[in-house]
Amino acid sequence: MNIVILGLSITSSWGNGHATTFRGLVRELNKQGHYVTFLERDVPWYAGNRDLPKPDYCQTELYKSVDDLQKRFTEEVREADMVIVGSYVPEGVQVGEWVIKTARGIKAFYDIDTPVTLAKLERGDYEYLHPNLIPKYDLYLSFTGGPTLDLLERKYGSPMARALYCSFDPTLYYPELMEAKWDLGYLGTYSDDRQPPLDDLMLEAARQWPLGRFVVAGPQYPASIKWPKNVQHIQHLPPAEHRNFYNSQRFTMNITRADMIKAGYAPSVRLFEAAACSTPIISDYWEGLETIFEPGTEILIAKDAKDTLRYLREICKSERKLIAERARRKAMAHHTAAHRAQELISYAEELMTLENPFSTAEIGQEV
Repeated sequence: MNIVILGLSITSSWGNGHATTFRGLVRELNKQGHYVTFLERDVPWYAGNRDLPKPDYCQTELYKSVDDLQKRFTEEVREADMVIVGSYVPEGVQVGEWVIKTARGIKAFYDIDTPVTLAKLERGDYEYLHPNLIPKYDLYLSFTGGPTLDLLERKYGSPMARALYCSFDPTLYYPELMEAKWDLGYLGTYSDDRQPPLDDLMLEAARQWPLGRFVVAGPQYPASIKWPKNVQHIQHLPPAEHRNFYNSQRFTMNITRADMIKAGYAPSVRLFEAAACSTPIISDYWEGLETIFEPGTEILIAKDAKDTLRYLREICKSERKLIAERARRKAMAHHTAAHRAQELISYAEELMTLENPFSTAEIGQEV
């Protein structure tokens, strides 16, 4: 297939989780024989932080504005077998309307931020998606599964909503024998709604256990935060350093955004990356977590700092390794980028069997 993706970023992982997702998905699509063009808005905050300016598994093009996009890439969008617009694309509503009007092939919306998107729609905030656009996309790909998929079809009129979770690359994330620098680490960009649970589950545990070694890695944390003395803060950790980061921890912490907890069935990519490195995970709970990892045997659930400290100080090394190995097996069996690429293509094939223009024509051609 000839696929065009208009996403937030594939060239820069600075302050976003989109780049990692797109890199894995596009790389695996390329391995499976599909040709991908990735169109990215050229914005200053990514321009100075491009850790992968020219991926070798796709054609990457930057555009300056919607007008620039339309002038230079109309033919590519019109002729593609599938065009995917991602969440948080600048002027995403205008971009989406243009894609729907222009593209002859399958038109899809890939929501890497589904719970946040739905909360924005409820508030009348149409930053990158308007409710009127949802029924016009042939396919709504969602980072959130479960009941949210039914909501997208029933309330918002999506013809076809399917889960396309985040994933990891097994060639980048795997166990390594390294000295444990920290007892517990957390990797994530600052957000107002994640900070209170981070404080309750991790920073408070650090305060109560002065001999423990803790680390938080991620940008945009306010200077006003008072880190406990035994908590190291790393401003930014590029993806190339993630594996070493996970392998240098005895345990890793997962904190979920409030909108994602409310929606449920929304695993973070950090879960899969940590599991792939055989680093045992301590996480808050959200509905549907058990469909990803089994609590107690593959992942540990913490409700407060007391739970966190109990895991850190009472779980022996052999049990810790067993929990981590179970999670790694689950991740390898279901959550690699190759799995996601195959799921995407299977959704395209499913669309082609339905009673729509694609059922009687080759992909990318008009009926």
